[in-house]
Amino acid sequence: MAATRRCFCAASALVLAGCAGTRSNPPAGAIAQLGATGKLRAAINFGNPILASRGPGGEPRGVSVDLAREAARRLGLAVELVQFNSAGNVVEAVKAQQVDLAFVAIDPVRAADMEYTAPYVIIEGAYLVRNGSPLQGNAEVDRTGTRVVVGHGSAYDLFLTRALKAATLVRAPTSPEVTNMFLAQNLEVAAGVKQQLEADAKRVGGVRLLPGRFMVIEQAMGVPKGRTAAQAWLSGFIEEMKASGFVADALRRHGIEGAAVAPRSSAANRT
Repeated sequence: MAATRRCFCAASALVLAGCAGTRSNPPAGAIAQLGATGKLRAAINFGNPILASRGPGGEPRGVSVDLAREAARRLGLAVELVQFNSAGNVVEAVKAQQVDLAFVAIDPVRAADMEYTAPYVIIEGAYLVRNGSPLQGNAEVDRTGTRVVVGHGSAYDLFLTRALKAATLVRAPTSPEVTNMFLAQNLEVAAGVKQQLEADAKRVGGVRLLPGRFMVIEQAMGVPKGRTAAQAWLSGFIEEMKASGFVADALRRHGIEGAAVAPRSSAANRT
């Protein structure tokens, strides 16, 4: 976790500068970097139900959608919600500068290609097994012969690639496909967002979640590498959104359970 926190320490150092621009007029540099095409292109990932889902008419909704729209409003920009089904595809779009803003889990690998704010939401990663599985706890998963399916390029994929020493990772194209692949290929464990796996367990039956969590995921706003003016403004923006209750209200409004608003960053606490 210490390595993870180092990924956004630079963002925390920029909070003071960002807050001033957030509460008044955003600085010209931030507007230029976030609206280079004349609009704010925000990546919305439907692969993480904590962040976004589709409404009855297919329209994007969720805490990330609300934050993107509020940021665009304050910047005086139109917003374009660029839709994705996996975190891996979102990261590639950020690297290619096809989007101006993304909502992603903080990870040291991703830090090579993007600038982070401090986290705004903390969620949990969980394991899913069949009811008859001998596995009873998270610590039992990392054993030879255990195959763990995970969404390709997701925060869970990145974390487990580093953490697992004996078990084998199997990658599904996207996180929403993990449980179906777990069942179809008769794999031992599925890994992903706890809420997604809970919903899948109700949908398919005959499976259970292992108690607790195997990781904590810190969700932040990210921009392409080098866009430090955008990072500074967004760092102040996200602290304000947490402190004002905006993030908590969005989670409640969209019926999201099991996710917590991240604490204020250390730099914000010193203001």
